[in-house]
Amino acid sequence: MKEKDKEVKEETVKKKASVKKVVKKDEPKKEIIKEVIVEKKVGFNYAEVIVIMIITLILGGVIGSFITYLSRDKVKDDKKICSSIPKEMNEFLDTYENIINNYYKKVDSNELLDAGINGMLQYLDDDYSVYMDQKTSEDFDEQVEGKYTGIGVEIQLTDDGVVVNRVFDNSPAKDAGLKKGDLFLKVNDEDVTSQSPSYVSNLIKKDKTKEVTVVIKRGDEEKTFTLSLKEVNIESVDTQVFESNGKKIGYIKLSIFASNTYQQFERKLLELEGKKIDSLIIDVRDNSGGYLSSVTDIASLFLSKSKIVYQLDTKGIVEQVYAKSNTKREYDIVVLTNKASASASEILAGALQESYGAKVIGTNTFGKGTVQAAYKLKSGATVKYTIQKWLTPKGNWINEKGITPDIEVELSEDYYKSLDQKDDNQLQKAIEELSK
Repeated sequence: MKEKDKEVKEETVKKKASVKKVVKKDEPKKEIIKEVIVEKKVGFNYAEVIVIMIITLILGGVIGSFITYLSRDKVKDDKKICSSIPKEMNEFLDTYENIINNYYKKVDSNELLDAGINGMLQYLDDDYSVYMDQKTSEDFDEQVEGKYTGIGVEIQLTDDGVVVNRVFDNSPAKDAGLKKGDLFLKVNDEDVTSQSPSYVSNLIKKDKTKEVTVVIKRGDEEKTFTLSLKEVNIESVDTQVFESNGKKIGYIKLSIFASNTYQQFERKLLELEGKKIDSLIIDVRDNSGGYLSSVTDIASLFLSKSKIVYQLDTKGIVEQVYAKSNTKREYDIVVLTNKASASASEILAGALQESYGAKVIGTNTFGKGTVQAAYKLKSGATVKYTIQKWLTPKGNWINEKGITPDIEVELSEDYYKSLDQKDDNQLQKAIEELSK
């Protein structure tokens, strides 16, 4: 079987349109959609062909000509095209045409087609088989691509209003001199002192001139910045070194498996190893996933080519996916997990637990064990549906069960109050295990 280019995509709710939103602890979070997605394939099966043919109707200008092709009194070329279309499609297209032409109220053709696609996906009764409109697709893509168009700040809501929590390197905000703690007062002369982070983010993103003027408050002083919007890369990997019992313990926090995460991970791992670490903690808590190619590459940094990273079950046919390189490591590893560790995070935890011998510490993971195919439409929308199961190296299907930790540790309530690493008893347990 030829290896496919597979991706894991997952939605966390972070509005990174032009700024990245940080949700306060007491602010309600939206539902997280966790899914493993396979990139568009070259060949399509019967069901896929039907879906794609329907999808093509969305494209502007194609709708009318495509339906015209189906009229039996058209030219030979049109008849030839008709003959290649499955009979089942005629019923769909006849229904579409009759509603557009004869329904007593005016019908939006694009919305009708959207409803048709949604109807097919709802029939599957699968939370991970969905249709995303252009806006949802854009937000989704920005997140998993690890880059977006904006000014390059992470913002959060405080009692004072929306403030800068982080300024990204090589960004307009960094170049202009914005700093952590800056309070947003105005965006393009609009008062935003009582607005949400999402509102501020969208206001900046939707600026059609690609240039935005913001007024911020820093201490007692107000400052005005005019910033050009540009593509900003988001750091999804943070590192640290802990020293305990005479040992150096490297720590890597992965926030998402974006398309640029592997490059960041490898670079920062080598930096940690340059500091002579004796062991490593990989923290995937609250990481809802990302690209499968990213997690496969990261896992391959620790495994020889003889080791399985995960397995794919396609209608009973199981394929083992092995590590890509021989850049294996031999030091002890702990993976930190919680209930919000999903999909790609579970793949990494399962691979390191079963193929490397790493310990998993924390709580049971989310339990997402299926794979989706994704099709990006020219309209900007995305269609995806489940096509496979993924299994751990030893063949375990963790769907709705999750990865079971070797050492179960519930996160202390003290940490929620202080957000101090000293009160992070899961992290402290990992340090304790690796410093023995």
